[in-house]
Amino acid sequence: MRNILIIGIGAGNPDHMTVEAIEALNRADILFIPDKGEEKAALRALREAICARFIRKPGYRTVPVEIPRRAEAGSDYHGVVDDWHERIAARYRSLFEAELQDGQTGALLVWGDPALYDSTLRIMERVAASGFDLDWQVYPGISSVQVLAARHRIPLNTIGAPILITTGRRLAAGFPADQDSVVVMLDGEQTFGRIDPAGLDIFWGAYLGTPDEILRAGPLAELAAEIAAVRAQARARHGWIMDTYLLRRRPA
Repeated sequence: MRNILIIGIGAGNPDHMTVEAIEALNRADILFIPDKGEEKAALRALREAICARFIRKPGYRTVPVEIPRRAEAGSDYHGVVDDWHERIAARYRSLFEAELQDGQTGALLVWGDPALYDSTLRIMERVAASGFDLDWQVYPGISSVQVLAARHRIPLNTIGAPILITTGRRLAAGFPADQDSVVVMLDGEQTFGRIDPAGLDIFWGAYLGTPDEILRAGPLAELAAEIAAVRAQARARHGWIMDTYLLRRRPA
């Protein structure tokens, strides 16, 4: 049986690695490092820097994993994502078979936390369902949502109230009438600029936990255009961007 450690590495700052995650790294014989091309080389470099900084055991290896691009979603979002996950699972299975011997342990370094808007756990289930003899353990990491709240020095929820964590695709239908605090992830379309801003504040952050971190906070009506412009400039400069934001309804 091959064993895989799925390790949350935080939002971009190596100092966010937990002791548990560091100990898990040091159990791994092989580190599988996702490679998403030159435009996201910084993400690969951070994973490699984490290995170099925290792994004490000699002789570990890193193996690059070329991640296939997802097709444009169009009207069949779930179908496109399902096909993409299947192709990634096939890539992982091929590498696990080729690189891991029976009884060896591999590790996947997952950005943020593996349980929050990341598909690694679903993909491991696909690999196992294909008949491959595989076991895996999960180590949580600090998420961009936690770093966002810490940087803005705010709680995510108001007193006694819930929060909703959703995507830009879902937010496109409008700010939920029954919510006061909505965290939005995976918003490549700047949906915050297309909803009614009345009574809403935004707490936005990009490249959270990295030296390139950018923060903005204030009334959505005043900041939406500025954030969109800053975001476009940053993406053009770096070739990629990861951003997260909290929308909060202002008390009446």
